[in-house]
Amino acid sequence: MPFHLRLPKPLSRRMSIKLFFKYVLPTRILAHSFKISSRFICTDNNLDKLVDPQLKFPENNEYFPQQEKKKLKESSFSVQELGFLQNSILGSSKTEPKTGNFPDNDDFLVINAIRNSNDGFGETTEKALRQFRQKLNPGLVVNVLSNIHNPDLGVKFFKWAGRQIGYVHNVSVYDALLDVIGCDSVPEQFVHDIGKEDKEVLGKLLNVLIRKCCKNGLWNLALEELGRLKDSGYQPSATTYNALVQVFLEVNRLETASLIYKEMSELDFKMDKHTINSFTRLLCKVGKWREALDLIDKEEFVPDTVIYTNMISGLCEGSFFEEAMDFLNLMRTISCIPNRVTYQVLLCALLNRRKLGRVKRVLNLMISEGCYPGQKIFNSLVHAYCRSGDYRYAYKLIKKMDGCGCQPGYVVYNILIGGICGNDELPSKDVLELAENVYSEMLTAGLVLNKVNVVNFARCLCACGKYEDAFSVIKEMMSKGFVPDASTYSKVIGFLCNASKVDKAFLLFQEMKRNGVVPDVYTYTILIDSFCKSGLIQQARNWFNEMIEKDCTPNVVTYTAIIHAYLRQRKISDANELFESMLMQGCIPNVVTFTALIDGYCKAGHIEKACQIYARMKGSLDTPEVDLYFKVDLDDANKEPSVVTYGAMVDGLCKAHKVKEARNLLDVMVAEGCEPNHIVYDALIDGFCKVGKLDDAQDIFAKMSECGYSPSVYTYSSLIDRLFKDKRLDLAVKVLSKMLESSCPPNVVIYTEMVDGLCKVGKIDEAYKLMLMMEEKGCHPNVVTYTAMIDGFGKAGKVNECLKLIEGMGNKGCAPNYITYSVAIKHSCAAGLLDEALQLLEEMKQISWPKHMASHLKVIEGFRRDYLISLGLLEDMSNNNFVPIIPVYRVLIDSYQKAGRLEFAVELLKEISSSSPFPHLDKKIYSSLIECLSVSNKIDLAFELYADMIKKGAVPELTDFVNLIKGLINMNKWENALELSETLYYMLHASKSTTIQLL
Repeated sequence: MPFHLRLPKPLSRRMSIKLFFKYVLPTRILAHSFKISSRFICTDNNLDKLVDPQLKFPENNEYFPQQEKKKLKESSFSVQELGFLQNSILGSSKTEPKTGNFPDNDDFLVINAIRNSNDGFGETTEKALRQFRQKLNPGLVVNVLSNIHNPDLGVKFFKWAGRQIGYVHNVSVYDALLDVIGCDSVPEQFVHDIGKEDKEVLGKLLNVLIRKCCKNGLWNLALEELGRLKDSGYQPSATTYNALVQVFLEVNRLETASLIYKEMSELDFKMDKHTINSFTRLLCKVGKWREALDLIDKEEFVPDTVIYTNMISGLCEGSFFEEAMDFLNLMRTISCIPNRVTYQVLLCALLNRRKLGRVKRVLNLMISEGCYPGQKIFNSLVHAYCRSGDYRYAYKLIKKMDGCGCQPGYVVYNILIGGICGNDELPSKDVLELAENVYSEMLTAGLVLNKVNVVNFARCLCACGKYEDAFSVIKEMMSKGFVPDASTYSKVIGFLCNASKVDKAFLLFQEMKRNGVVPDVYTYTILIDSFCKSGLIQQARNWFNEMIEKDCTPNVVTYTAIIHAYLRQRKISDANELFESMLMQGCIPNVVTFTALIDGYCKAGHIEKACQIYARMKGSLDTPEVDLYFKVDLDDANKEPSVVTYGAMVDGLCKAHKVKEARNLLDVMVAEGCEPNHIVYDALIDGFCKVGKLDDAQDIFAKMSECGYSPSVYTYSSLIDRLFKDKRLDLAVKVLSKMLESSCPPNVVIYTEMVDGLCKVGKIDEAYKLMLMMEEKGCHPNVVTYTAMIDGFGKAGKVNECLKLIEGMGNKGCAPNYITYSVAIKHSCAAGLLDEALQLLEEMKQISWPKHMASHLKVIEGFRRDYLISLGLLEDMSNNNFVPIIPVYRVLIDSYQKAGRLEFAVELLKEISSSSPFPHLDKKIYSSLIECLSVSNKIDLAFELYADMIKKGAVPELTDFVNLIKGLINMNKWENALELSETLYYMLHASKSTTIQLL
């Protein structure tokens, strides 16, 4: 770090500078190349680069609109037009007032005299001009030269004017003459004529010519004219030298500028302040700050804030930030106070180079000295720190604005919220909370978000589950005068739908219509697709019909979503009807539609139909069974299978256990030039794992890696699940290790598979430890995980642990469903804990009772089919309106029956029989209970069950009569027994006669 000298006595400013840079500044940049960079230019008053280019700030031009400028330009007159008008008016009105800078009458009289003489500026012309000798002045000469439009006449008039007594050319006259004859190519003849007339005038003219070339950036032409000036025996003036130095500095030709300065110095000419500023700035830019200081000293120039600011700008442009900071410290040491522009130059350069750590130092120093940044600087600072991800400091900057007398406004708040929420990656929880705080401050200040930030902010809120807050954002913005359009509503509805919050999306859709915003096809399609995916196809169809009524034509995506949903629910006739309607409306199906048909038929279990559609797309099969879908002529692009089509086919074949055909389809894909993606590979690996072909799954896994696809968590899930089923725990551990090495943390599905697998091999304690570990890793067990663990404890005879776990689920925010209760009830009954089992049943009825098939299907998601079958929970599911709760009651009734608690068993049977139709009840339950009741001398209860069974339309078995007769005999009710026996005899005789007649 540079250090400051303690001087024993006050020194002069120049001596202080020399001592500072002799001992303080590092010497590592004494020599530096002349490589010039133009990445940063910042003059005293030009701060535009500090403004975020994506933000529009009001400029001065806004107060003079372009349209007005255009009108003014169109309404102005050229010199010729003005001359014509004045010549026309002169004869009738000599008192016409002169306005602005228009040439007066004498100018035009001179021009007319020159043009009308027609003698090439001979004696006649000179005679006509004698009357203007007394009126001759540089302004008149300039006006004549500017309007004569004839180089030859212009030169001759210039020479004539120069000969007149009392008149002397000034710089404006030389400049006007050069405009007439053209400064880019002054003819030698003109130079000769002027020099012959007056050599001193020619010298001045050539000096002005050089400066004019420099002003226009024609540095090469300026050098040529410099040579001509010297060849003609003239000496450049100090002003000319300054102009030459400046033009070469502007084009970064430092060496040439130095040579000209050397020549200039030998003539004892001094540079002006502007030239010194430019020279020292460029020297600093290439690292020659010592030479810059020597130059200032040599020119005997007293440096001020402006020149130091320019030098700092040059150092920053050359990326010499340490030296720039040292110069800033120097300014403060010698009491040359840095101003706002000085600090802004530094801030601007540091921002452009992303040196945000240094920016903080400079900003704090600037504010501590009472030099406050403006609104645009703060805007750019906040934008820069948002781009770097330092949102906390960006927020601190907004807080600093108040202390700097700069009220945070609409722009800076939108920059911060847009920086947080406008990225593809969602913000973290704490960063989103910061955005919410900023938003609250905006509302307090009466400010609003722009349309883009409304959408982005709502997206982030929805992604974090803050759906009510997302609603509030739109409502609050509307209260501030913001009117969401269809696009804004559609995007927010889309975010809600993607988060499976279709209820919230529906409410927002209703509000959209209440506010008079007409939904477009995009809005309807988002809702229809989301409701279809949620299984709410009837509501989706209602919206489809509403679209038709409101003349909002559905597109191919709309039709495809509903057709796909119908097929998945096995409503094939409805799907076909809608497909025909689509064709009638002139909506042509595309490859996405055919892919949806294939996937829908696969999900509906019609794999053969899916294969036929695929074959028809490929043109390899012409079967009438799928003619409906190919009625219209389609181009190749609309029916050429995509990678998604192949993925649907592979997945469908694998789920139908046709893994060989799926593997062959992979080869077809490659041969057709359609590269499989990771979804196709995952489906194949899962298919091979499901049928136990682990070696084939490993081959696909290797092929997937060769093609550059990294295994996903779903890939590892399929492999680990198979390995646990095969009890190959050593390989499962290796796969898990590889998964962790690949920075792919297990998800809840993989943890659940491992917990279930360990339970199945009897490693209950290890399974429970794994479940605790997954919580520590931030992966919370779901209801499937808990159910697997409860089942494991139950099979190990640790029923009390089952009950503790199911009780603790609620405290962990995971409610048990009826499958969880079914498992716990089963194990409680097996352990003889009937009261606990009955209590679990009561809890189940209160909080987890699936009343409809839709809710039942939602509950069993995540549970393997073989596991559900083992629990008896998939019996009779072919009936869409039946919920399989009978097995739970069967277990309880059987357990109470075995325990001799027949009254409870009867009550349970009556309870379930009152809510379920008899065909779905197991008649064996009745028969078994009748037998037990008869043996236990509870014949009245047995006959009640018998009557209930008859009432429900069931036909008792012979064994039921036998058991009832035995019960009556045990109760010494012989007459009743004989009566029932006769009834049984007649029933059997009638049944036998009917059978003989049928034969």
